Amino acid sequence: MRILEKATAKINLSLDVRGKRPDGYHEVEMVMTTIDLADRVELTELAEDKITVSSHNRFVPDDQRNLAYQAAMLMKKRYGIKKGVSILITKVIPVAAGLAGGSSDAAAVLRGLNRLWDMKLSVNELAELGAEIGSDVSFCVHGGTALATGRGEKIRHIETPPHCWVVLAKPTIGVSTAEVYRQLKIDSVEHPDVQGMISAIEEKNFHKMCDKLGNVLESVTLNMHPEVAVIKNQMKRFGADAVLMSGSGPTVFGLVQYESKVQRIYNGLRGFCDQVYAVRMIGEQNDLD
Repeated sequence: MRILEKATAKINLSLDVRGKRPDGYHEVEMVMTTIDLADRVELTELAEDKITVSSHNRFVPDDQRNLAYQAAMLMKKRYGIKKGVSILITKVIPVAAGLAGGSSDAAAVLRGLNRLWDMKLSVNELAELGAEIGSDVSFCVHGGTALATGRGEKIRHIETPPHCWVVLAKPTIGVSTAEVYRQLKIDSVEHPDVQGMISAIEEKNFHKMCDKLGNVLESVTLNMHPEVAVIKNQMKRFGADAVLMSGSGPTVFGLVQYESKVQRIYNGLRGFCDQVYAVRMIGEQNDLD
């Protein structure tokens, strides 16, 4: 039997860090939403009790370092499953980009195995499993638009944002999330208005949503990697309505209200980096059926 799952990327419309927790993680408040950029995850049941992971992307690990592998192993151990599974990941989301590609692949494996092995777990049960794998996995199980708190595992769904285009550009650099958090000085950075962002979304007010974009990690990454600031400035110059870095970076995204602007922004950015995408914001929850 074979199951196909879509693993959708996310962007952070608002990302705040409130402090360090006793468990070593950071306390966060994030408004996240899904966009129409997705990997494809194909699950095939194996008679042999093993997990295999493969991908055509050489940057995707094929062992226990892969969150998708970890998701399958966790489900097998937690529920005593003696069957095996082959996981084929067709990557579209750029790797290590601040778009939760690895987390979304893991979430897709949880949803897919729930169907493949007829486990009848609820979305909340799957999200609790996801929280054991990584901070963004719980959100990726649900999808849609949500306020994520705690270390990212506490999910409160909010309204779908106003329809718009999202142009993304990823420079050819890697960013260490751990290093960004190490260099973050919580008391000396400007904190975004998370509640203001939620209000803008609930009001379906595109311009207010643009005004409330904010990412407390952005100034740290821009200081470490000036090329991210270059892309951000170019995206503004080409006409994006609002521009922000997603997650710890390095991907920068621009919100664009009118489709007529999108191609010009996309073409302009292709002169500065190879990985440029123009997609729609989705913001709707995943369906387990």
